[in-house]
Amino acid sequence: MRDFDENNITAAVIDRFQNTPDPRLKRIMTSLVRHLHDFVRDVDLTEAEWAQAIAFLTRTGHTCTDKRQEFILLSDTLGVSMLVDAINHRFSKNATETTVLGPFYVENPPEAALGANIGVGVKGEPLYLDGSILSEDGQPLANAEIDVWHSDTEGFYDVQLPDLSEPSLRARFHSDAQGRFRFWTILPRYYPIPYDGPVGDMLTATARHPYRPAHVHFMISADGHEKLVTHLFVSGDQYLDSDAVFAVKNSLIRDFERQAPGVAPDGKKMDTPWRKLHNDFVLAKAVAKKSVPAA
Repeated sequence: MRDFDENNITAAVIDRFQNTPDPRLKRIMTSLVRHLHDFVRDVDLTEAEWAQAIAFLTRTGHTCTDKRQEFILLSDTLGVSMLVDAINHRFSKNATETTVLGPFYVENPPEAALGANIGVGVKGEPLYLDGSILSEDGQPLANAEIDVWHSDTEGFYDVQLPDLSEPSLRARFHSDAQGRFRFWTILPRYYPIPYDGPVGDMLTATARHPYRPAHVHFMISADGHEKLVTHLFVSGDQYLDSDAVFAVKNSLIRDFERQAPGVAPDGKKMDTPWRKLHNDFVLAKAVAKKSVPAA
C-alpha cells in the first residue's frame, strides 16, 4: 500500500504488526498506534509541537541518573502511575490500599533491627512508629520484609544529598514471630518533587505546583501474599487534596499523635515532645495472574 494520508495511515501501521509473535505485545503496539494517531488528529499537532515533544522526552531521558528517575516523575505527574497501580491492585477491600512507588526507592536498603532509629543525626521531631503485618484473615505474618523510606524536614531524600555518605531515613526491617514491627525516625514534612528538570517545566507551564503531602513510604512482602507498596499520610497536611502525583487515598491518612515528654512504648525516656503512630498493614493473599488475551 502507498499514498498514505491522515485517513489511512493508522490502519496501515497497525497492519504491519499483524505478524507479531507475542499476542500481548501485538495488542499493546496496535492499541498504542491507534490511540497515538487519534491524539495527533484530535489536537491537529503541528510539526513544531511534535519536535518540541521529542526534545522534551530527550531531555527527560538525559535527566535520569542512578539516583533520579525523571520518567517515573513524568508518569507520576500525569497520573499514569496511579492508573497502572489501580488496574493492577484490584484486591479485597479488607487489604491495605496501595499507592505509587515514587522515584526515590532504592533496592536493597540497609537492614535494621526492630526498634532501631533510622533518623540518627537528622534534625526533626522524633517519631515512634509500630504495628503489625497481617493477612486478610487476621493472622500475623512473621518475618515479613518491610522497607521504609521518607524525606527529611527540608523535603529531601538521602539520594538527593550528594554530601551524605550513607543511607538515611530508609531501612529494611523484618516483622517478629507475632508479625509486629517498630522503629524510630522523624516526622516527615510536605515537600516538592524535583522540579528543576523537564517535568518541573511542564508543571510550571501548566500552572501546577510540585508539592506532595507529608508521608512515609512502605513496601511490604510476605510469602503467599501480594507485595504491598503504600504510604501513610500525615493528617491535616495542606497538600492532601492537591498531591502532585495523585497518590492520596483517605484510607491511608493517619493522625501522627503528638506526645508530651515522658516514656515511649519501648521504654525510651523522651525529654522533648515527640510523635507516635500505630498502624497495622493487611496484605492480600497472592492470586494467580491471568494473562490478558490478545485483541
